[in-house]
Amino acid sequence: MDERLKKLEQQYKDVPIPKNLDLIVETSLKQRPKRRAPKWILGAVAATAIFTAGLNINPAMAKNLIGVPLLGDVVSVLTFVSYEVEEDTYSANIAVPKIAGKSEEIAALNEKYAAEGKALFEQFEKDVDWMNSNEGGHLGVDSGYIVATDTEQILSIGRYVVEMVGSSSTVMKYDTIDKQKEIVITLPSLFKDDAYVEKISTYIADQMRQEMKATNQDKMYWVSGAGLEDESLVDLFTKIKADQNFYITEQGKLVIVFDKYEVAPGYMGVVEFEIPTDVLQDTLVSNEYIH
Repeated sequence: MDERLKKLEQQYKDVPIPKNLDLIVETSLKQRPKRRAPKWILGAVAATAIFTAGLNINPAMAKNLIGVPLLGDVVSVLTFVSYEVEEDTYSANIAVPKIAGKSEEIAALNEKYAAEGKALFEQFEKDVDWMNSNEGGHLGVDSGYIVATDTEQILSIGRYVVEMVGSSSTVMKYDTIDKQKEIVITLPSLFKDDAYVEKISTYIADQMRQEMKATNQDKMYWVSGAGLEDESLVDLFTKIKADQNFYITEQGKLVIVFDKYEVAPGYMGVVEFEIPTDVLQDTLVSNEYIH
């Protein structure tokens, strides 16, 4: 390993990672985000960006890193490009992932990620120009990714976009990949027919009502029969979309995901429901992915 690579590796290893990192990240996604992340997070991102920049520029370097202890996982999902702007009243921090793989489906996924990241930044620039030409204001865009699941077979990667203009909105998009076959797993592909939509929707609606009725829980969902004062004021949840956002856990459980404001007030953030496999069993094509 040459001296430059050793230096990059050491920079990566020297970044202090708090013990409660997972809790902090989860909380930041579910609560109204601040304009800038804490300095220790920025330091970790900066060190990772330096490290992955070398991987993106030099394929041979990336290939050699597969054998480096503790760094194998970094090679599976890389930061392809980052857009960063920091001004007094507006900021952007957009990290675009790239998944290692040779199949056409993986290539298409990476092209989609690159196009969406570029479009998000270009829209940010347009919004800033408009603000500067008018009365000004505050604008922030924070976009990146998390690896929800990474097993020998499954990779679930979640890409989030948090936009802050006065209040904030959060969009979370997951893609789940069979790493061995290098194919993207869609929600309909898991089931024999569209009966899963009704089964999952019924389960989720029941869970929403139960959580709202439970004691010592400050939860609210827009669902009928849950005691809302005026159901006509909101669009009630009735059923999931056929291609509803989802991911698969390490334990092989299906998790349905709703964006902020999709089925609940903003303070609820991104909402998730893990679906018991026995609810789905009759409709599953197989138990290859869902156990």
